Amino acid sequence: MTARTRHGLLAVGVLIAVAAAVLTYLGRIGPEKTTPMLTAPPRAAPAPEHAQAPHAASSQPPTSPAPAPSAMVSGGNTITISPERLQTIGVKFEIVKPRSLEKIIRTVGRVEIDERRLAHVNIKLEGWIDKLLVNSTGERVKQGQILFTIYSPELVATQEEYLLALKGRKTLGGSEFPEVAQGAASLLEMTRRRLRLWDITEDHIQDLERTGTVLKTLPIHSPGTGTVIKKVAVAGMRVNPGDELYTIADLSHIWVQADIYEYELPSIKPGQTAKVTLSYDPRTVLTARVGFIYPTLDPQTRTAKVRFEMENPGERLKPDMYANVELKIPLGTRLAIPRDAILESGERQVIFIHHGGGKLEWRNVKLGVQAGDWVEVVEGLKEGDHIVTSANFLIDSESQLKAAVGGMQGMKH
Repeated sequence: MTARTRHGLLAVGVLIAVAAAVLTYLGRIGPEKTTPMLTAPPRAAPAPEHAQAPHAASSQPPTSPAPAPSAMVSGGNTITISPERLQTIGVKFEIVKPRSLEKIIRTVGRVEIDERRLAHVNIKLEGWIDKLLVNSTGERVKQGQILFTIYSPELVATQEEYLLALKGRKTLGGSEFPEVAQGAASLLEMTRRRLRLWDITEDHIQDLERTGTVLKTLPIHSPGTGTVIKKVAVAGMRVNPGDELYTIADLSHIWVQADIYEYELPSIKPGQTAKVTLSYDPRTVLTARVGFIYPTLDPQTRTAKVRFEMENPGERLKPDMYANVELKIPLGTRLAIPRDAILESGERQVIFIHHGGGKLEWRNVKLGVQAGDWVEVVEGLKEGDHIVTSANFLIDSESQLKAAVGGMQGMKH
């Protein structure tokens, strides 16, 4: 190789190195930072035909084509993701169709005594308890059963007055003076009324008329059937009018008072049935019905009281116990989608519709009632649409990422 040939090859190598450095610099500063046009160096003398100039890229293997992106933004509200990528991120699909919806409302209630089956035993006259026949709290009593007897001097005197009035009516009833006969009858009636006001039964009054014997003690009967839940009476104690001596409750039928949020109240109507369970025995399911919805709302909790009425077999539910209440309210057949298919985006609800071949369209929807894992669609979908039900966030994130990358690539061109 001659000296002239060596000088020519050296000049070509320097030219290639300078060009590579300039291209690298331009790539770093971007298209917006342009440099003054460089003057090309003088062309070197041509090399002999048998000489081969060194090539900068000859020692590098051929560059393989860049892999196709897994997703690309198609513009508008669509995105295309390769089927392989959809499978990788775990996308699942569901066909939109009408479904039978059932709303479930769960709450916790407190067991209370049915007020209509609660009785208080009071005394209406002054006296002393003579004999106590029901002597402990928790005893079961029947309606009409004698609870205790009371001695009252006032009661004894009134019975004696009644016997005298009865004798006077027999004696003066046939008097030739109408005023006398009428006075005797009025006195008898007034005395009888006084005994009745003291809860003396008609049977006792008839026994008094038949035997003419004054009762020294008056039996006090139970006003209803149930369990004694409170007892104040003690043998020998003095009692005054208005004293409450017993409280008797029928626990075979009880109430469960539960709190219901105001947004759930429109779904609840009197007469609806509910399941009642206990936390310590969830396998036992009892049935209750909505008896009354209270007309006021608690301003702190935004809840209203709802009264559930139910039978209490074996009196398993005790007053002040807590019970779990569940209502199932049928909503009919409505167009519904899984709750997981909805992507919350601020004030909007978005779903992805799959058109096949990895092409996805996002669409705003208007939702209705929610029933468990299903939500009614009021607007935005139709029966038969193929929607994405899982990995929505991953799809949304990937579409935003590809849109950003696409924007960056557009800036370079």
